[in-house]
Amino acid sequence: MRLSPLFGHTSLLALAACLAISASPARAAYTVTFSEVGPNVLASGSGSIDLSGLTFVTSGHTLPEIAPTFGTEVAGLAGAVDEYSGTRGPTGFGIGVFTSATIGTGDLVAIQQLIGPPVGFVDVPMGYTSGAPLSDTATYDNQSFATLGLTPGTYEWTWGSSAADDTFTLVAAVPEPASLTLLGTVVGLGLLARRRRKAA
Repeated sequence: MRLSPLFGHTSLLALAACLAISASPARAAYTVTFSEVGPNVLASGSGSIDLSGLTFVTSGHTLPEIAPTFGTEVAGLAGAVDEYSGTRGPTGFGIGVFTSATIGTGDLVAIQQLIGPPVGFVDVPMGYTSGAPLSDTATYDNQSFATLGLTPGTYEWTWGSSAADDTFTLVAAVPEPASLTLLGTVVGLGLLARRRRKAA
């Protein structure tokens, strides 16, 4: 097959890169984000989990809760889970001890990283198919990051090896103070009014 002059060296390199990317194994990832919503804290999780690189431990039951000092986060509707070991990551993300969620919805997913001996676990719904989509929430009524002992930031756990590595990420989003939002609005309106006066 002859290539047209427009299909030059650069185009061939781009095509080769695209083929290499499409041939590499897909990396699964699961993220749970904590936000202060009014007087409550909401945890919202989504993504998928690749079970390769993990070792099945046991099956059991659990409920949505958080224990930052023990590196534990669980979201979803209370129920049966399969537990796998083999994660690596932070052993804590704050100073809080166990607090049960007021309500949980969706797929039950958990992370726990113990200190001594260092071992980490991922829980997924019982019978979960590796790589299938997951989605869940946990709501903590009348709580804040401070009362839960949750330190704002981004925390990541990994497992597997090389290109097969998978991640579980916890994001505690820093709430924007209402005073800063109001100040931004006032400044924006002031600048708009100034521009209008100059244009007149």
